[in-house]
Amino acid sequence: MPSFKNIFKVVGQEQAAAPAPSAGGDISARIQQDLDAHKILIFMKGNREMPQCGFSAATVDVFNQLDVPYETRDVLQDPEIREGIKEFSNWPTIPQVYINGKFVGGCDIVLEMHERGELESLAKEAVGG
Repeated sequence: MPSFKNIFKVVGQEQAAAPAPSAGGDISARIQQDLDAHKILIFMKGNREMPQCGFSAATVDVFNQLDVPYETRDVLQDPEIREGIKEFSNWPTIPQVYINGKFVGGCDIVLEMHERGELESLAKEAVGG
């Protein structure tokens, strides 16, 4: 039976090097650039055509009902964005909705705002409609 020392030694030798930082630079700058480019942006698990969690699906459903243009970013495809967006907003969960570059909230807040009629006016004002 091999010793634990030998097992760890083999695993350590086969381990790949850590990925280099992205060419996009600082993650906060990347996020801000994306927010500046889109009036309504949802950082979510999956995308608008195929949400990968119930909270992301519910958020997309609300914006589809509002019939406003919006963009999504799949945090599952970019681990830097997945962690960086939580620090950027100081909000621990995903999805995260931004309108006119300002953090609005997660799924629960978006649903509450939608029920009160606040989200529609905010979204339509942002896109000029």
